[in-house]
Amino acid sequence: MEPLPPAALPAGITAQHIGIFTGLDMHVLEAGNPAHPALLLLHGFPELAYSWRKVMPALAAAGYYVIAPDQRGYGRTTGWDVDNLGSFRFLNLVRDAMGLLRALGIPQVAAVVGHDFGASVAGWAALVRPDIFPRLALMSAPFAGAPTGNPVPDYHAALAALPRPRKHYQWYYSTPEANADMIGAPQGLHAFLRAYYHHKSADWPGNRPFSLSGWTADELAKLPTYYVMDRDLGMAASVVMPDRVPAWLPDAELAIYTAEFARTGLQGGLNWYRLRTTPGFSSELEVFAGRQITVPTCFIAGAQDWGIHQAPGSLDAMRTRACADFRGVNLIEGAGHWVQQEQPETVVAGLLEFLGK
Repeated sequence: MEPLPPAALPAGITAQHIGIFTGLDMHVLEAGNPAHPALLLLHGFPELAYSWRKVMPALAAAGYYVIAPDQRGYGRTTGWDVDNLGSFRFLNLVRDAMGLLRALGIPQVAAVVGHDFGASVAGWAALVRPDIFPRLALMSAPFAGAPTGNPVPDYHAALAALPRPRKHYQWYYSTPEANADMIGAPQGLHAFLRAYYHHKSADWPGNRPFSLSGWTADELAKLPTYYVMDRDLGMAASVVMPDRVPAWLPDAELAIYTAEFARTGLQGGLNWYRLRTTPGFSSELEVFAGRQITVPTCFIAGAQDWGIHQAPGSLDAMRTRACADFRGVNLIEGAGHWVQQEQPETVVAGLLEFLGK
């Protein structure tokens, strides 16, 4: 597998493969001088290292060596087995991050930055190895702390029993048909991804989020259909196609995502959801129950991002319990869930302000 060609990347970003001790051959985008303090950027779903392309050159210009890998299950990183579900555990994803830094000869980063599901990996990295990850920026997905092992209310039957029957997207993503539904979307993969990215962006007028009062079916049903779906529809039928191509994601850039996911499928990324929803796989994380993230932490998200509130109570838990040195929430107007792509200049400014404190 060749790295992404230079023509596909903004000036100042290069791509290479790096073998690491967890068995992966990681596809990595880099910008800046390797002698400078390092920033590790971890993407979410359905994204790639490529999703950081708009912020990497500016962070490098500010004096950082910026590293963004295709994580396990994604893009041009190889060496993972889609059928080995246990290898997608959070602590193993942290091992992947540590393996990449070790291969690069970096004993400690200036900060780890995680977006969407990458925020979970970044949060666990900072919680279990603050010596390697001494500063943390979470983006778009609050980190509420380690699971306690207490029973979680079963709201799925109540969702299905609503007058408009519903289901939760994470449990849908954990089903065998989810990958085929999206990769084989009737409108085509490119059009599906266009609709998916649009529906979760600030461009969709329905994205005017607010806090939910709790984990009840009636409250969860207030979320858009890309989070709490109609029971009998897949994701390909649940997202809305835009009436224009936005400036923040032109077709040539969307084509990179389309080509990569057409080649690999989405199952690698969907395995992260299967781990979250499969009983037993989170039990090893319960040994950290009550332990706080002690390193300086900030949260950056789009003001029009429902992801901030999709897990009721998680934003407050992050601010008041999960993080001992929480430096604040930065909500960026004009951005939805893809904040570093929709408003990259403002994200860079927020990160540099945090890093400079």
